[in-house]
Parts: sequence; C-alpha cells; structure tokens
Amino acid sequence: MLEHVPAWLGSALKSVRAGHGKLVVAKLGADGLIGKNGFTLSSAAFANGEELDPCFTVDEEDAVAPPLEWTAPPPGTQELVLVVEDPDAPAPEPFCHWLVWGLAPQKGQLLEGETPPRVGKNSYKNSEWQLPDPPTGHEAHDYVFQLFALDLPLVQMPGASREEIVAAMEGHVMAVAVLTGTYARTEGDEDDFEDWDEEETAD
Repeated sequence: MLEHVPAWLGSALKSVRAGHGKLVVAKLGADGLIGKNGFTLSSAAFANGEELDPCFTVDEEDAVAPPLEWTAPPPGTQELVLVVEDPDAPAPEPFCHWLVWGLAPQKGQLLEGETPPRVGKNSYKNSEWQLPDPPTGHEAHDYVFQLFALDLPLVQMPGASREEIVAAMEGHVMAVAVLTGTYARTEGDEDDFEDWDEEETAD
C-alpha cells in the first residue's frame, strides 16, 4: 500500500508503488537526507526513470553493470555504500541486484563493468551485479540505485549479506542519492525469480 512509502521518498521517485516502501532507503533514510548538500547519483547510460539498455541486463550476452557517477557527499562522510534493488520483484522483499561498499567518500564514479572495492551477496547469494531479469509479460520493473553516505567506514569483508550491511549502516546515514532505471522483458525465459530463496533474503 502506498501509505507505507514515506512522502520524502515518494517525491524522489518517478512512479511510486507499494514495493518502494521496502527499499533500504525507506528503512534507513529520513526527510532531508535525499540530495542533502547537493549529493546526486547519475549515469551516462540512462536518465533517472528511463529504461536500461539491454547491455546491462540478462537479455544480452556479456552484459555488465552500468556506469555510475556521483557528486561530492556531505562533509564528514567516511564511506559510500551502493545498494541496487528491484521493488517490483514478486516476493515479500525487494530483490537485491548489487551490494557495494568501500567507495571513497568523495566525488567519484564506477565505470561500465568496473569491479567495485567490496561487493556483497545479491539475492541469489552471488557477489556480483545480478543482471535484471523481470518475468516476461510484467510491466517494466524499477531498478533503484541507492547511494548512501555514512559517517563511519564499514568493516564488513566482501561477501557480506544485505542484512549485515544494512544493520551496520543503521543510524549512520548522512545523505542519500537515488537513481532509478526501468526494464521489461520482451523475450526469453518466463521467470527467474522462482529459484530465489525468499526466506533467506527476507529482512
């Protein structure tokens, strides 16, 4: 239900749906944190709310993660953490596609296909960019890139889970930048979500 999506988050999204209320940003963010001090996240490959190119999805061989760039976070930031989730996944929790931390607390970027400093487990328990693969016939899914500025560095090692990273971030978010890409399948397998263990990934 849309009443579970905070108003401050809804204003930062192109199309608000119930699943957005379960994103990490909805749990750890607060009014005034999105875009604080001009903190923004963008991509040369797609505009906010626009479609992802197939070269970043399961529909193309040798697909990789899209390029991202961000402005300087607020003073006092110690680390940046990136979480990419699909709030439209047919499951109780958003599907985690990418979990990245160890990013320097300054203006920066990730190049197309670049390996980040530290990567945690996505919802398929792989430490990599999980290619978007929404069920054929679904309306376009949102892929919400959430970049968090923290007031402390994380000590978790590569391979940590979404739950471990979120727990470590709680109470330490100084600012958030949000960027949304969309994607819908036009051909291929019917549904890859059936192999996702919902109980293990639920918060």
